Amino acid sequence: MLRAGPPSHTLLRLPLLQLLLLLLVQAVGRGLGRASPAGGPLEDVVIERYHIPRVCPREVQMGDFVRYHYNGTFEDGKKFDSSYDRHTLVAIVVGVGRLITGMDRGLMGMCVNERRRLIVPPHLGYGSIGVALIPDATLYFDVVLLDVWNKEDTVQVSTLLRPPHCPRMVQDSDFVRYHYNGTLLDGTAFDTSYSKGGTYDTYVGSGWLIKGMDQGLLGMCPGERRKIVIPPFLAYGEKGYGTVIPSQASLVFHVLLIDVHNPKDTVQLETLELPPGCVRRAVAGDFMRYHYNGSLMDGTLFDSSYSRNHTYNTYVGQGYIIPGMDQGLQGSCMGERRRITIPPHLAYGENGTGDKIPGSAVLIFDVHVIDFHNPADPVEIKTLSRPLETCNETAKLGDFVHYHYNCSLLDGTRLFSSHDYGAPQEATLGAHKVIEGLDTGLQGMCVGERRQLVVPPHLAHGESGARGVPGSAVLLFEVELVSREDGLPTGYLFVWHEDPPAHLFEHMDLNKDGEVPVEEFSTFIKAQVSEGKGRLLPGQDPEKTIGDMFQNQDRNQDGKITAEELKLKSDEDQDRVHEEL
Repeated sequence: MLRAGPPSHTLLRLPLLQLLLLLLVQAVGRGLGRASPAGGPLEDVVIERYHIPRVCPREVQMGDFVRYHYNGTFEDGKKFDSSYDRHTLVAIVVGVGRLITGMDRGLMGMCVNERRRLIVPPHLGYGSIGVALIPDATLYFDVVLLDVWNKEDTVQVSTLLRPPHCPRMVQDSDFVRYHYNGTLLDGTAFDTSYSKGGTYDTYVGSGWLIKGMDQGLLGMCPGERRKIVIPPFLAYGEKGYGTVIPSQASLVFHVLLIDVHNPKDTVQLETLELPPGCVRRAVAGDFMRYHYNGSLMDGTLFDSSYSRNHTYNTYVGQGYIIPGMDQGLQGSCMGERRRITIPPHLAYGENGTGDKIPGSAVLIFDVHVIDFHNPADPVEIKTLSRPLETCNETAKLGDFVHYHYNCSLLDGTRLFSSHDYGAPQEATLGAHKVIEGLDTGLQGMCVGERRQLVVPPHLAHGESGARGVPGSAVLLFEVELVSREDGLPTGYLFVWHEDPPAHLFEHMDLNKDGEVPVEEFSTFIKAQVSEGKGRLLPGQDPEKTIGDMFQNQDRNQDGKITAEELKLKSDEDQDRVHEEL
């Protein structure tokens, strides 16, 4: 096939006698050349294209380097040469005189994977020298083109799929993770990452890849699919690679970029939704409750708090979560939705974790901040409205109050409302009958005043929560004070508005028999309340209060009180002081 001489180089070593015999045979055998349709000899190469590929990205031109297989036969079908028999493709430049003229012409315009039958007349083949002792032979070649390239070629990049959102593109010195299928130009597969159970992970532009792949990956977006065609001088060149990549082979890679980062990357934040009126942002040391979807850069979901129907609860900036999330949550507002992109050196590094987060993976978290607080937070109180009239008395510890309330989580989830029960809630302030934060928030209110209270969990239901209330939840109350009654001093069940009667037992002993049973005691106390001379502890059943008072005075528990047993609470307290002294 080479123009430097016929395929059978033994012709160059024939003795003189045999050479003379060959010239004699040449004179006799000129009739072996194939006739043209008009009956004369062929003037040019006859080309029969019996297999044309559907897609032909380029055709062979003069000066191209080609790789092809062929079978060479005479008109009678006898084979005189075959690249298949040598298990070696022909790799040569076309149109520069290195091939017989007929082959040079016959290869022009061919596509990769095209099959042609070439009929080469003697004057475009080996002429009078002949081949296999047959001069002026018409030659028949069955050729399949496997590769074509030119020294002026560059890397050819075709974008097959580009995602609508491209957070960043590959640059030199980036670290990439990608899947690929590698084939020769004729489609012969030589390698694939998909069969290896993981992506191919490497730096770009640092000499870790063949030059063509370094170039072909530049500008790719995560999730993008590309076809990268690399000429051999930007791949493995004359040496090839092992047994799978021949010498001077063009390479085709179908690449899917999974993710990209740079060792210098920091956490990237994108605010997706910011609620109005953000007055406080999370700082290190805050305890936060948030929902999240965690995905890889190609969109593969690896975890979600929504699937567990429970927020993720943790301290921020204290090392309880990966460093990138620790950083990414700081500065967020309650109710905010943000996207946090974390490079692997601030996530799970080269090793990854579990079977869903591979090594060197960039992580993307779409976060919804439900609430956060600090263990040192007090109750936040905001007055929504106050009555127009002057307020001289406000609710204080010990007061008995009636109030309406609506309670929700900070994300707006409704929990409880007194309006559902058709009546206000009642409580004695400081009696530990309501959560501490609500108790505190009701103090100092005027009747008719409306307040908004933000109650941190350590002043509400704590880490464990309560029925309908998640653990560590910040609660939002809207409260309205409906009424208040002055409370009694601690430990008192009844107080006098003025000095009690000088002879209290005689006034209490209604039938004057020297003893006071519970019926007389109850009648007397109710009369004092009715006449405005005293009042019972508010917020408790009067009958129970009076019964407790009687039990306190009936010191020997015989069902009646005597003059010796009756003693005022103030006198008891004074006696206790003297005893302590």
